Amino acid sequence: MIFLNKFSKLSRLQISKPLLRILPVAQMHHNAPRLHPTPPFKFSFSTSSKLLHSEDPSLPPGTIPVHFVLKDGSVVTALGRDGEVALRLAQRYDVPMEGACEASLACTTCHCYVEQDRYYDMLPEATEDEEDLLDKAPFLDMTSRLGCQIVLTEEMGDITLRLPRATANFYVDGHVPQPH
Repeated sequence: MIFLNKFSKLSRLQISKPLLRILPVAQMHHNAPRLHPTPPFKFSFSTSSKLLHSEDPSLPPGTIPVHFVLKDGSVVTALGRDGEVALRLAQRYDVPMEGACEASLACTTCHCYVEQDRYYDMLPEATEDEEDLLDKAPFLDMTSRLGCQIVLTEEMGDITLRLPRATANFYVDGHVPQPH
């Protein structure tokens, strides 16, 4: 009760100085060691090929034509790089292939259909994780794949990827990630 009484008196005071200047500062003992920040170490760890990292805008635009068929039927033609992931290519060309999990194989928002069978057959078989996610994708089709798992090669020139009429994004706030 005494605390509440003192607190209510303090709350009516108007303090002109910042509160941090009023509070006492603990003094370090003069013999105590001082810690100094050290420069960060520069290590380069990567388990993937450098060809799969295509976000660098200083790289050339690419030579592999990829056609994205949008939900409204319009077609966007993009030039991909050898080793580039279809999701990143779509993001570079502002194709609305979402990729909510940022290509970590944890969602289905980059779901697409590989239009031509010959290109679908060129792709490596879907992993069990990709198949499990595709089972959750709306409007699943025989040629459904996740855009984050399609790695472009020179042989895939003129591949056509069609976006489904809807995807399932489980973010409540409608978060759409931006590539970094």
